[in-house]
Amino acid sequence: MRRILLSVFGVLALAFALLTPAFAQTKGVVYYMVPTLLDEFQTGSVSALELFLKQVGYEMKTLNADNKTDVQQSQMNDVIALKPGAIILAAVDFNALKPSIEAARAAGIPVVEFDRQITSTKSDLTSVAGTIEIGYVAAEQAEKLLSARNGSVKGKILQVLGDPGDPYTLDIQKGFEEKMAEFPEVKIISVPAMQWEASNAGTIVADQMLANPDIDLIFGHAAHLSVAAVASLESAGKKPGDVMLMSSNGAPVGLDLIRKGWLNVEVEQPLYAQAAAVAMFMDKIVNKQEIKPGEYDVIGLKGVVTNEEWGPNIKVPGAAIDKSNVDDPKFWGNLKPPTDTVKSAE
Repeated sequence: MRRILLSVFGVLALAFALLTPAFAQTKGVVYYMVPTLLDEFQTGSVSALELFLKQVGYEMKTLNADNKTDVQQSQMNDVIALKPGAIILAAVDFNALKPSIEAARAAGIPVVEFDRQITSTKSDLTSVAGTIEIGYVAAEQAEKLLSARNGSVKGKILQVLGDPGDPYTLDIQKGFEEKMAEFPEVKIISVPAMQWEASNAGTIVADQMLANPDIDLIFGHAAHLSVAAVASLESAGKKPGDVMLMSSNGAPVGLDLIRKGWLNVEVEQPLYAQAAAVAMFMDKIVNKQEIKPGEYDVIGLKGVVTNEEWGPNIKVPGAAIDKSNVDDPKFWGNLKPPTDTVKSAE
């Protein structure tokens, strides 16, 4: 009798588990390989991806590589052995992670490139901001700032790049310098802040302001680099407005610097839309269905999918933020996640 009761209870327990929302709604586990949690964009990417993937039925687990290539390679090996539904990778180093991507796909695990484009091998989706376009927008803003200060587009710009192993910063540099080449009276000094370390950016700014005290504008490729730039300028006795500043990811610290008068412009990365685009297509990715090129509404922004040599690629545009629009909640730096619910793409 006791055995019969246990059996009945076991069946009921299994039935109850099958009917619970968590079980019913979980389509599988997706791993997010975040390169670092050093800045607010990366921490924001974890919460945004988790939010949107949950809306379309997936559980997400995150592994932080602390900006170390060997750690991320090792994590990829571990995750491949777990056979998840998919891997979302924001690579520490786009060349070094190529073999890991190929190993995952060979094991039947789809790989999504998030925020950092890898063109040397195939992936199942790449979701990025229009990084070259961010460089274009930054160049338009630099033109306006230099004209307002010097009467025409001329002067000296210090461009503080991120790590040169990251295509995000290389694309922005490419777009920015391509546009600024139209202005021969502008001199651009470009120096990389290795591993995106803010302390490296601070040292670059301090050294360059000594060597080139006539720098008009500092363009850091992330807001946390501008925080370090401001610290160096303050140490040198500068006040807000003495040297113009721009950044290019729209982080909360960048918006705070705009409010304090230090930063003139942030060119936003559309973090929420980049994450939402991954969730929109996750069913197709996991089920290995075609992602068709074309325009898609991504929580109110126009995302464009193209078929590239490295697979389907969706780009979502960014926007310039200054004092006139800094408090608009649509910018991720104001940390107000959109209330729109993501739906799986048809």
